[in-house]
Amino acid sequence: DLLFDRGRSLSLLLFEHVHGESRDRGQAMVELMGVYQSRGYMVDSSHLPDYIPLYLEFLSEQDEPYAREWLGDICHLLVTLSERLIQRDCNYFVLFDALIEISGHDVLREEISESVSKEERDDTMEAIDKEWEDKEVRFDEPAGDECSSSGMKAVSRISEQEIIRHVAVK
Repeated sequence: DLLFDRGRSLSLLLFEHVHGESRDRGQAMVELMGVYQSRGYMVDSSHLPDYIPLYLEFLSEQDEPYAREWLGDICHLLVTLSERLIQRDCNYFVLFDALIEISGHDVLREEISESVSKEERDDTMEAIDKEWEDKEVRFDEPAGDECSSSGMKAVSRISEQEIIRHVAVK
């Protein structure tokens, strides 16, 4: 079953939900690795540091108040994942609900549930194809000042002249 591997909405990578593909995600992972190391936790895994099972393994080696605080920091993500699983009639939601319960934090679940109910699913074959579909390349639309049609013609003339000179030299 590819439940957690299809689409981003059920990704088990915490920072996927927070930062997406931005550069901030990499920096957040570096900082998380720093926290792991500063607390004596050495990652001996091929998984990224924000992988939820790895994160939970780290917390399992910490004292209870620290672990509850760090679980509380991700409760909104855990609720979001739980709500998405409920929407898909998947009983794995209870695992996330148990983590939320252990954290002792209150989360405004109704707001998250309402937001999740408005989302389009990203795990269908059509949605996956759309995500990976290449954007149409158009040559008839200027991209900006530096690529105006007159600018492109000038570049083309220079390129043609350079090519002619290069060929003439040989």
